[in-house]
Amino acid sequence: MTGTPIPRLIISLSIPTIITMMVSNIYNMVDTYFVSRLGNSASGAIGIVFGYMSIIQACGFLFGQGGGSIVSRMLGAKDTDSASKYASVSFFSSFIIATLIAALSYTQIDDLMYFLGSTETIAPYAKEYTIYIMISAPFMASSFTLNNILRYEGKAALGMAGMMTGGILNMALDPVFMFYCGMGVSGAGLSTCLSQIISFCILISMFVAKRTSSRISYRLFAGNLSAVGLICATGLPSLLRQGLNSVATIILNNRAAVYGDAAVAAMSIVSRIGFMMLSVALGIGQGFQPVSGFNYGAKKYSRVRKAYKFTWMTAEALILVVISGMLAVSGQMIRIFRDDYVVIVIGTRALRLLCVSMAFLPVSIMTEMMYQSTGHKLGASLLSCMRSGLFFIPALLILSELRGLPGIQEAQPLAHVLSFFPSIIFALHFFSKLPKEDGME
Repeated sequence: MTGTPIPRLIISLSIPTIITMMVSNIYNMVDTYFVSRLGNSASGAIGIVFGYMSIIQACGFLFGQGGGSIVSRMLGAKDTDSASKYASVSFFSSFIIATLIAALSYTQIDDLMYFLGSTETIAPYAKEYTIYIMISAPFMASSFTLNNILRYEGKAALGMAGMMTGGILNMALDPVFMFYCGMGVSGAGLSTCLSQIISFCILISMFVAKRTSSRISYRLFAGNLSAVGLICATGLPSLLRQGLNSVATIILNNRAAVYGDAAVAAMSIVSRIGFMMLSVALGIGQGFQPVSGFNYGAKKYSRVRKAYKFTWMTAEALILVVISGMLAVSGQMIRIFRDDYVVIVIGTRALRLLCVSMAFLPVSIMTEMMYQSTGHKLGASLLSCMRSGLFFIPALLILSELRGLPGIQEAQPLAHVLSFFPSIIFALHFFSKLPKEDGME
């Protein structure tokens, strides 16, 4: 972590993460593809389920990113005992909180479907799928936590093994349960549920088999509940990002529902494609985070600078390549998922606008990740709020009122562009305060 050349180190850590995220996004896309075969209402249900899954994932990222950032810095300072304490508290906390969220959700499931943006025709499909997500919620959240801890330890390949296995299994089981077994949307939910449980079992086995630097123990969790506060404070940017994404998805579904199931389906498909495109930049950024946190903890400040610059430039180059390709096939991409004229028209315009705006994202993402991995909680939280909610939600509310459906299509792209400028200011401020020489406070 402190001696390997920066480009080689980040690339070696990024490749497993990018592969993991790509597989995860591909199986989400496969889900979308198969469910879309059942009609616009079923396709719209994907967007509703996505909003609920974002809530569960927010829990996993809160403890995974919060605990992982601390674990990385503890390992950089050669304090393995403290790293194990924070890893244990993060894991058990995410499992327990996700279980409580799922239990509470189930008691209010009908109201929840409409709150998430379902129409009367979408709600039955969304409910069938979401029940299985509730069953898998504690495994899903804690899998995200475990994967992030592995990544912050510099063992992204171990996390990749767990997440990829679940993703591939999901893709294989979707058509079996949905069509061969005749389960329809419920089959997609069952497939996702089983794949999440399998991923969890593989990820936790890495810690049980002692293939990690930190270890997980209930004794360390029960005796260190005070660590929850620091973990949550450090992971707050991730909670805000995922939480605000969930809120934005709910608002988007509700606003799109005014224009019918086709509009909800189109925006759901675009959101899935957008996350797949973004996974390239996010994967590189997540390869940067352990390097940033570890070297910051080891007071190798020059390597933090080099890592940020290399990561930003690499992510920008790759995202431009992805954007160029997607712009050329926007309409065809929407048609793959739903060959419906209205869905294609709405989705194509939204996807093209989203593609153009994504060129502004790498700086925002890398700056936020740098602040979080180095323990600068307030700055990371502010950046996360700006990118995920502070610009997007008001833009969505205002533009949908002023411009109707076109405004809904334009809100996310506008938020991406607006978040670019404060991110530049935050990055310059961070480096102006970072010690000029290694080993200095």
